[in-house]
Amino acid sequence: MVLGARKAGAEARARHAEDVEKARRLPDLLDAAQRAGQELAEAHRTDADVVELHRLGVAYDAALTDAMRAAYARERELVGARGYDDRIHRRRRMARPEIKAATELAERLLTMRERHRLHGIERVPRSPAAA
Repeated sequence: MVLGARKAGAEARARHAEDVEKARRLPDLLDAAQRAGQELAEAHRTDADVVELHRLGVAYDAALTDAMRAAYARERELVGARGYDDRIHRRRRMARPEIKAATELAERLLTMRERHRLHGIERVPRSPAAA
């Protein structure tokens, strides 16, 4: 076998194909997350009730989660199928500028989601009948 001529396994190719499909949806998911964030901000501006703020906060969290997962899939797509099996290949590819940009986007979405989970989802008081 020639050094560097190693091919990705069947499982790695299948996982890569799934990631390509997820990554393809990234622009739409980013738009959906932005819209959900704007709806939540508008609800805060109009002093919506706690239940509505909670519902919109959970929807924004779901949209951020979907976009973040697609962004990480984009990163794996750029690394290539061989990156699933070969850590040296993955590490070398991770140094490329386009993959660094994909990683930066995914990590920025992760940070936004975690910050939102800590401070952005309104807590709905429990009703006395549920206790």
